[in-house]
Amino acid sequence: MSAHCQLTGAQPGFGRTVSHSHRRTPRRFDPNIQRKRYWLPSEGRHVRLTLSARAIKTVDVIGIEAAVARIRSRGGKV
Repeated sequence: MSAHCQLTGAQPGFGRTVSHSHRRTPRRFDPNIQRKRYWLPSEGRHVRLTLSARAIKTVDVIGIEAAVARIRSRGGKV
């Protein structure tokens, strides 16, 4: 599963871990990605979205219809 949010576009960030001795090694900061299933009343079907935890909260506030409209306006497939 890709570490990419369909609604917010959150992707992994890259950086370095710095140890106590100050050695630096590459690391990756992954967003908290979840697969969530929503009922889409306008189409009469369920949709499965790959969302970050923050995007799930956004869907709770704006609603699934508005969230799907945003995803489609970004060129995403639902």
